[in-house]
Amino acid sequence: MTSATAADPAALSVLFLTHAFPRWSGDAAGSFILRLARALGERRVHASVLAPHAADLPRRERLEGIDVIRFRYAPASFETLAYTGTMAEQVRGSWPARAALLSMLGAGFGRALREQRRLRPALLHAHWWFPSGVLGAAMKRLSPTPLVTTMHGSDVRLARSTKASRSAFRWVMAASDASTSVSSWLADQAHAIAPAPRPPIVAPMPAATDLFTPGPGRERDRLLFVGRLNAQKGIELLLRTLSEMQRAATLDIVGDGADAESLRSLASSLGIADRLTWHGALPQDHLVPFYRRASALVVPSREEGLGLVAVEAQLCETPVVAFDSGGLRDIVEHQTTGILVQELESRALATAIDSLLANPERAIELGKSGRRAALRTFAPDAVAQRYESIYRDAITVHSAGRLATPRSGRLL
Repeated sequence: MTSATAADPAALSVLFLTHAFPRWSGDAAGSFILRLARALGERRVHASVLAPHAADLPRRERLEGIDVIRFRYAPASFETLAYTGTMAEQVRGSWPARAALLSMLGAGFGRALREQRRLRPALLHAHWWFPSGVLGAAMKRLSPTPLVTTMHGSDVRLARSTKASRSAFRWVMAASDASTSVSSWLADQAHAIAPAPRPPIVAPMPAATDLFTPGPGRERDRLLFVGRLNAQKGIELLLRTLSEMQRAATLDIVGDGADAESLRSLASSLGIADRLTWHGALPQDHLVPFYRRASALVVPSREEGLGLVAVEAQLCETPVVAFDSGGLRDIVEHQTTGILVQELESRALATAIDSLLANPERAIELGKSGRRAALRTFAPDAVAQRYESIYRDAITVHSAGRLATPRSGRLL
């Protein structure tokens, strides 16, 4: 029994397995996992975190009250796979990165077993089915600890990509005593790949409701994009949308990515370069004034796993305009908490944004409704309560499964 649960016998101990977690206080990488761990602590569910090492990070630390263990998996110059959101790109384009990934799986498995023996958690919670869900599923072959696996979006796209990925995904789902996804769209996608008697439970991660709040500074005809600069996030389509709009709106672009230079060239060719401001990637606390200042956040991505930036905007009472696609349907209720555009093309998006900007009173109403809805669903305490229930149900399912396992030809 861990020291926390020894002092509180009714408490529940959980070991998080993840490849993304804040490297320092305020870091955006996996920040929702830290928020979940902290909120669970308020409910006497004590979470520890196992994650890969990266440059200049301590091997052990206590971050905002949460114990974090980071394991080495390669020489320092090759420990670059975690935290940046570029693991898939690195592995596709580099044999050394592929070797580092295999080393991450091996080192992570060994370290996870050691921490499991040391901490004796009541449950493992793997964030993203790959690579952490694979570690959790492998551990279950040697240990009776229940496993919950959560899918966040990019991992479901990976599961659909190849026959080998689909097979590995089904193996992880079969090993999990419960699985969750952060949106109903992801749950449907996952269940289609791996049909099971227990489909994924829709349980989103918590948002920073204490940070993202309404405030002064709203400006007319000022749009905002927050996200990676790549094709899936739809930023190229948004630039084309801006050039087709009737209103001469400006656009703040917060984020970075491999497509940055080509996007700047596109903006020049479209004649809108002087209406754009490129801010690069920013820490979460720097985003608040951008949300407060914007007339609307535009989310032009397709098949978004959830779209947490839309939740952050809603918490700041900023109206959201998004495509009717993926997990965004769970966040934006059309004409009630934002605008969903049915046709996934620039002309329809331009028309929707023009209409919203022409009616600022309506934008205010949508912003206020959006905040109320976001607080109901994404407040940390509400999310923690949901996950505590999932954990306890998974432990029950696991125990029932062990009792039903044949031993010496008998059912126990």
